[in-house]
Amino acid sequence: MVTERLTFTGHDGSELSTRLDMPDGAHMATALFAHCFTCSKDIPAARRISARLAGAGIAVLRFDFTGLGHSGGEFANTTFTSNVEDIKLAAAALTARGMAPALLIGHSLGGAAVLRAARLIDSVQAVATIGAPFDPGHVTHNFGGALDEIAAHGSAEVQLGGRPIRIGQSFVEDVSATALADDIAHLGRALLVLHAPRDETVGIENASRIFGAAKHPKSFVTLDEADHLITAPKDAEYAAEVIAAWAARYLTLTPPAPPPGAPEGIIRVSEADPDGFLQDVNAGPRHHALADEPLAYGGTDKGMSPYGFLAAGLGACTSMTIRMYARRKGWPLTHIRVEVSHDKVHAQDADCGRLGKADTFIRTVFLDGDLDEAQRARLLQIADKCPVHRTLEASAHIVTQMG
Repeated sequence: MVTERLTFTGHDGSELSTRLDMPDGAHMATALFAHCFTCSKDIPAARRISARLAGAGIAVLRFDFTGLGHSGGEFANTTFTSNVEDIKLAAAALTARGMAPALLIGHSLGGAAVLRAARLIDSVQAVATIGAPFDPGHVTHNFGGALDEIAAHGSAEVQLGGRPIRIGQSFVEDVSATALADDIAHLGRALLVLHAPRDETVGIENASRIFGAAKHPKSFVTLDEADHLITAPKDAEYAAEVIAAWAARYLTLTPPAPPPGAPEGIIRVSEADPDGFLQDVNAGPRHHALADEPLAYGGTDKGMSPYGFLAAGLGACTSMTIRMYARRKGWPLTHIRVEVSHDKVHAQDADCGRLGKADTFIRTVFLDGDLDEAQRARLLQIADKCPVHRTLEASAHIVTQMG
């Protein structure tokens, strides 16, 4: 992932700070991320979600709202309406770069803001919210006894997240008067609602109301035990995986043509966690997998090991080759199962296979159907003709047996 630091002009003329996370490989779509109330573009959840989407080929622009993070301006002078305006201006900045956003992602109050902004941005095809309130005025519950002081003096400092934030009366009035039911009902885009049942900041009933007000296509996914800020890495990674898989169904993904000599395109592997071994594996716009190492070898066990993928390739190719042959012959083969074992552990083999040492794959083929012994024997021979078998055979010894 390559990250660019950019700025654009916000609603009041202030320069707003952004990070544009670009995929290492093909750029197939662009998303715009709106952070939670008084947070910033750099909170762990935003960073992780953005990184995982970039790993799936979706560039992500995340920015600091006016007066927050590294952006200019005074937060005390902002409102919910001005946040929506900043989202529109961020989308315009992306469009000017030829990267009009197709996906809006909003966290907490940012989720409420993207629900309003979506209809105002023509390029948007899908919207995902994370822990968003149905009623934006819900945020004023965090101000406690400061509401009277804000009303009396026009603004007041409120302790939010362990730091003082100055809140203006215009923000309180604007957010309290905002209703999103009509925006949600007429969203006109695919909607994904992500929410944690144990969210103590924005209750799960908010997700129910958003989902109930929306028209199809709409989806709801629980974040289980996640907190409101999605602070646990595993929860942020799960949210990103769900968003990427869901968005692929609704976005117009445009991968480049495969290069000469690679008719199936490029398999691109990108590091997803520099502190571990997790890898994003992408093949075109719709095929995404994770590679990892087991927990016992310092990984997080979120995907197969590299040797696991190698064995899977052999097993899948074997099954497909047998199926093609049986179909051509018209034989009554009803189901195929292939089990492959390999006598190495990737994490133990630092050289990823030492020259001069032949690997052994044990491949067991299970065939269901009213086949005679001659047909079964022939299909077992056909297993040895699968292209992956032939590719591996130059340096690996493959034992094929009937199960």
